Amino acid sequence: MLDAIEGDGRLDRPGHRLEQGLAFTENLLGVTRGRARGLLHGVWLGHPVHPFLTDVPIGSWTMALVLDLTGQKRAARTAVGVGLAGALAAAVTGLHDWQYTHDNARRVGLVHGTLNALALGLYGWSWWQRGRERHLRGLLAALLGYPLIMVSGYLGGALTYNHRIGVDQTDRRLEPRRFTRVLAERDLTDGRPHRARAGGVDVVLVRSDGRIHALEDACPHLGGPLSQGWLRDGSITCPWHGSAFELHSGESLNGPAVAAAPCLQTRVRDGWIEVRRAPTVVSAPPGSTLVHQQEVRP
Repeated sequence: MLDAIEGDGRLDRPGHRLEQGLAFTENLLGVTRGRARGLLHGVWLGHPVHPFLTDVPIGSWTMALVLDLTGQKRAARTAVGVGLAGALAAAVTGLHDWQYTHDNARRVGLVHGTLNALALGLYGWSWWQRGRERHLRGLLAALLGYPLIMVSGYLGGALTYNHRIGVDQTDRRLEPRRFTRVLAERDLTDGRPHRARAGGVDVVLVRSDGRIHALEDACPHLGGPLSQGWLRDGSITCPWHGSAFELHSGESLNGPAVAAAPCLQTRVRDGWIEVRRAPTVVSAPPGSTLVHQQEVRP
């Protein structure tokens, strides 16, 4: 089933139209667009919001099924209602994440969302019928919707495990543990990102305000090249989807990326810029900080 969905090019046209509609709606937010993106993606949390919101409808509707089987009709309707609220929140965040996907992942996500929408409609009708004391109709609608949620959940898992949507794309295991030469200091232009190789990982070097900063070049969102991005107010922006990261810490400032870009420690020695993995701090005295960048020596 998954292979069939990934290879079905007929899904591209409706997917493109939906993406255009979402982009238009997002642009209507004007100056609040950045904050809305961060909220829906989960920048404030450091973790995607959508995955854990999906637990609400799945758990609630499973409980509703159990309550129906035990004859607790009022409690079952309450559980259906809680699931509806969670499903709506999951739909909004899921759509926002989906519009930044591509190719096969976008096709799977479109089917995933369509199944969720159908299930949401069935459970909405179930909740309405239960409120009118038509419990049998409500139960039948729920029984039709529940398999859709299960299949949709399977596709959602495929998006995470097969396509790595919502997964940090960086790999700190490949960063050098010892200082490694990456670039002659004279070759690094002020205010311009420069790509270099450090051990088994690509890094982006930036000289700003007398300091040399180093981040992994791959954007944590989908691996976009930060070295091809642009600099603004002490941050670097991914050219693919607009995620922004602080140069001095790698912290995500704007989604869709929610994870920080790994920050490497730098130094200049004998005219060469050297980088290494930033040491992990287990504990530190009050008021102390770990410095990931060093000032450029005159």
